[in-house]
Amino acid sequence: ESYVALFTEKDFLVWLWNSLIITVTVSFVGVALSATSGYAFSRWKFPGRNAGLIFLLTTQMIPAGMLMIPLFILMVSLKFTNTYYGVLFAYSVTAVPFSIWILKGYYDTIPPDLEEAAMVDGASRLGAFTRVILPLSTPSLAIVYLFNFMSAWNEFIMARVLLKDSERITWPIGLFNLIKDFDAEWGVYAASAVLITIPVVILFLFSSKWLISGLTLGSVKG
Repeated sequence: ESYVALFTEKDFLVWLWNSLIITVTVSFVGVALSATSGYAFSRWKFPGRNAGLIFLLTTQMIPAGMLMIPLFILMVSLKFTNTYYGVLFAYSVTAVPFSIWILKGYYDTIPPDLEEAAMVDGASRLGAFTRVILPLSTPSLAIVYLFNFMSAWNEFIMARVLLKDSERITWPIGLFNLIKDFDAEWGVYAASAVLITIPVVILFLFSSKWLISGLTLGSVKG
């Protein structure tokens, strides 16, 4: 009865669809930005490089609650409140810095000689990056994607502040709305809690081989 009520009386599919759109987009944007930025920090020496890395690391020490007010003011000025763009921007701000650090550290373990050999054979710098570095970095890219996915999939506070329209809310807000002041629909709540784990389980099973290879990489030296 709880599962039937979840699909017939509640907008569960709308919550799930909104969460998937936001989460998948944030994950791809985070991987794309961090892959190129981490490569730049790893391979080139430029003014402000060390300061930039320290700044990115420092941003991870700021509690998420302290970012709500400045991000909300920024979203209001950009008229991004109650839109996907505002949530995507807010999530990317918190996900990209940590992802850059992860990929930068992984790129440091890849010998530059591989890129130089590719460029000697006629590849450009971009070609060496896309054909040599990215395939070798598949385990770390999978870890970054999963980290960004989980961070955006479970996020509640920022979505609660930025999303007010019932047609745009994500599943954490939808589950929160099931708890009333003097009553709670615990059956429907539990049913939805079971269903929302399915996308995460599917993603983990799909990326498990890359995650395992990333965790064991470097443990054995030939």
